[in-house]
Amino acid sequence: MTQPKPLNLPFDPIDRAAESWRAHFGPSAAMAAVTSIMRAHQILLSQLDALLKPYGLTFARYEALVLLTFSRAGALPLSKIGERLMVHPTSVTNTVDRLEKSGFVRRLPNPRDGRGVLAEITESGRDVVRRATGDLMAAEFGLSMYAEDELQAMFDQLRTLRVAAGDFAGSSMRQDEEHGGLL
Repeated sequence: MTQPKPLNLPFDPIDRAAESWRAHFGPSAAMAAVTSIMRAHQILLSQLDALLKPYGLTFARYEALVLLTFSRAGALPLSKIGERLMVHPTSVTNTVDRLEKSGFVRRLPNPRDGRGVLAEITESGRDVVRRATGDLMAAEFGLSMYAEDELQAMFDQLRTLRVAAGDFAGSSMRQDEEHGGLL
């Protein structure tokens, strides 16, 4: 897997910032945690995008293709894609535009909504998802340094944040009746 260029600093800059924060403002645990999460996001996105680049994908485009793969009909309204991926409608349009140019999706009129548009995954899109997923799984999504129980604990910790932000009701997982699957 392509790694981001190592910084090779002689100290942990986030720990150093936390020390300075404590001296100037007080408790620093929340600042250090959020800064670590943001840095981890940069590292992981760089690694995943590098893995997906040979397929003409970014992680955002890959996520959209996987979502379409998981849907019962292989097609979803653009609004549903945005909702499920938790992104702005403009981002969905841009993502679908790029996937369409690559031949991985096609746009169709939504038969349930005369003004709406569906994105439908193509056979080429399904193929690229299979191949790219193999590479991501082999690289353990950039998290090979963690054991399975540590990954589960990390998921659980971050889920608490997502529930508090209102992403979903913490105890509710429902079958999406319109499109099938736990989408």
